[in-house]
Amino acid sequence: MIATNRRALITGASSGIGRATAIAFAKAGIDLALVSRSQSKLDAVAAEVSQLGVAVNVYPCDLSAVETVEAQIGAIAADFGLDILVNSAGIGYTGDLRDTSLADWQQVMTINLTSVFQCIQAVLPGMRDRQQGTIINIASIAGYQAFPGWGAYNVSKAGLIALSKTLAAEERANGIRVVILNPGAVNTSLWDTETVHADFDRSRMLTPQTVAQSVLHAATLPSEAVIEELTVMPSAGAL
Repeated sequence: MIATNRRALITGASSGIGRATAIAFAKAGIDLALVSRSQSKLDAVAAEVSQLGVAVNVYPCDLSAVETVEAQIGAIAADFGLDILVNSAGIGYTGDLRDTSLADWQQVMTINLTSVFQCIQAVLPGMRDRQQGTIINIASIAGYQAFPGWGAYNVSKAGLIALSKTLAAEERANGIRVVILNPGAVNTSLWDTETVHADFDRSRMLTPQTVAQSVLHAATLPSEAVIEELTVMPSAGAL
């Protein structure tokens, strides 16, 4: 039986995989701290999941301001108490490496990698004190497969995979589980953003809800087990 008193912090919770994970967690009785830039979008998700009978708090936070992330997430962890951290926030980016500006490169690394590092540093002290916790990082198959035209994104996700594997090795003795989830292409609003220019058949992609079920499964395994890494691909064969 799934425990009903677990508490999870989800970044990128206002849309896509983060929003779907919030709903899946709420259905499983997991209380929620939802983090995203948009107060109004967070409020809409909170209104939806609160009807499922869980406690939910929203915390507007700009994860691109990495110098403030550790303090903000640390305050949330202290206020709310956390068993699970899901790092779902991220951006897509297309462009050949030759044409990628330094500013664009740094933005992708900041949001997809450095902000995750800061979120992790914020929650580790509490998880170590309790000798338990689960950290789930949403990476990508792009961390392993070098898609041309996606250089900065590929590198950011490869870095996230390496970060996750190192974290797992360092924190295993402290009772902290680290999960890497590598989805193929997922039909989210990422494909509509200004930094992504790609023409794929989105109907063949994974849905956020499917990915969220994998996140939930990893989060709710018995404490003596861990899914260290999971790749989820569309059965139709899209990216």
